[in-house]
Amino acid sequence: MRLPPLNALRAFEAAARHASLTRAADELGVTHGAVSRQVKALEDHLGVTLFLRRHRGIVLTEPGRALLPSLTAAFGLIAGAVGTLAPSRLVLSCPATLMMRWLIPRMATFKRLHPEVDIRLSAAHGPVDFVRDGVDLAIRNSLTPLPDGAVAVPFLKESFGPVCHPRLVEEVGLRHPRDLARCRFLHTETRLSAWEDWLSAAEIDGVKVREDERFEHFYFMLQAAASGLGVAIGPSALVEDDIAAGRLVAPFGFLDNGRTCLVMAPPQTVARPDARAFIDWLVGVG
Repeated sequence: MRLPPLNALRAFEAAARHASLTRAADELGVTHGAVSRQVKALEDHLGVTLFLRRHRGIVLTEPGRALLPSLTAAFGLIAGAVGTLAPSRLVLSCPATLMMRWLIPRMATFKRLHPEVDIRLSAAHGPVDFVRDGVDLAIRNSLTPLPDGAVAVPFLKESFGPVCHPRLVEEVGLRHPRDLARCRFLHTETRLSAWEDWLSAAEIDGVKVREDERFEHFYFMLQAAASGLGVAIGPSALVEDDIAAGRLVAPFGFLDNGRTCLVMAPPQTVARPDARAFIDWLVGVG
């Protein structure tokens, strides 16, 4: 059988993966109409209907669902082969606090292992759109919606607990979680329920949480705790280096909060050797 035009296959794969002609057009850098015409040409070539056009979008038919996985894998292999010959830059989206306090301090290890991989970091949080955001990989926690068709690899379990400057433990007499009532509570706007969540998970009663200080970002709150301004709630991954250096202590340890850090990527990106190397490294150090 004569193979269909490559552009038609590419247009169908992108549209099917996104379930949207418009998003496929954005990814491929063409118009909505161009994608629609390419898909129609592919349907004519194959003699089957691949999409049902609905008022609110497109729906894959059975032949379309059968074709998509093989095409995605094939384009991934092509991207991987090209990447081997001409490695390109990897753009990684990551929440700022995790980037500053966990990822960057460990990046030198990755660069020693893979000096050929060029990674550029972009601080962001919330839902990911790889095309719109111009990123190849994204680190998020498991509460963030997974983009359509993306692959997610867990690498770091999240636990949390109160952290403070070491001298505060003696000054206040932090022997039991109920002693926290004598401390100043530090909060971050990105997780205003963190204190209540921890007290509930630890099954601690009788501690009234006050909003003594509120900070815009986690890293401001954790810096305030390290400076002795009060007690913060810290995810263990974000404070383990400060605890090892003696800048912070976790007087009551950490509790699993059920969240996991994931690295997300489109299938074709996962097939790239540079992306695969970085993902494998994250899993190893997480």
